[in-house]
Amino acid sequence: MTEELRIERRPELRRPALVCAFRGWNDGGQGASLAGSFLASAWGAEKFAEIDPELFFDFQATRPHISFAEGTTRRIDWPENGFFSAALPAAPRDVVLLLGTEPNLRWQSFCSIVTRPAGQLGIELAVTLGSLLADVPHTRPAPVTGNATDPHLIPRLGLQASRYEGPTGIVGALHDACRTAGIPSLSLWAAVPHYVSMTPSPRAAKALTDRLAALLEIPLDTSELDEASEAYVQQVSEAVASDSETAAYVDELEHRVDEILDESDLPSGDTLAAELTRFLREREQDDDGDPPIARGD
Repeated sequence: MTEELRIERRPELRRPALVCAFRGWNDGGQGASLAGSFLASAWGAEKFAEIDPELFFDFQATRPHISFAEGTTRRIDWPENGFFSAALPAAPRDVVLLLGTEPNLRWQSFCSIVTRPAGQLGIELAVTLGSLLADVPHTRPAPVTGNATDPHLIPRLGLQASRYEGPTGIVGALHDACRTAGIPSLSLWAAVPHYVSMTPSPRAAKALTDRLAALLEIPLDTSELDEASEAYVQQVSEAVASDSETAAYVDELEHRVDEILDESDLPSGDTLAAELTRFLREREQDDDGDPPIARGD
């Protein structure tokens, strides 16, 4: 382990998956960070390690905050990236969450710190969460796109393959580091309406958590996000209604989405889990030197 990784304890985990969500460039409408916070709370995740921020942040760009502890003592809260473990006895696997803020510096070293302990923890799959601004209406479920280290995994899991080319964030860098380290990884992105980019989007967070829970075959009650999504839609709709030009634009987006959206074609949670299990089994056989199972389209 490197000195930049501070480990408080080493959790005992069953077939763990690593789920990563960062505030910053990869977090349009705070969809990813909201999803990560919700998962940590819903699964009762406990912190067991953190990455020292000193070498990875420009504190003039990502400034620490001063806060009061117990109303009197001032303290500095530094940018954090922490590892949290969640034991899920009702699910087929446990989960490790990496939650924090996109670093400013030394991304390759940062990603190495994340991927190096993965072997010791027995991580079977890494999933990164992101949210991006797009031409989507706030009144419809947030669409989810994905990218994977194995191109066969995207159609199997019923995701739209990302066709993005251009600047990337820490999520893209970490996804590439997992590929180099031989860790199967999947990147999930929820779309957020660009015309309300400054408003936190529980709808995007719900889309990410629903897809992740189905993927990992982990029961998850998202009723809290459902309620928050309803309040979000109402709040944004009231704001949109006050501007006729924006209202017309949203109406156009709704018609466009309704023409192409057919939710009946989405795979069930059982299908997602079965395809993931088959993918991991094939990979184990590849690693053992045995002939891989023929991969279907």
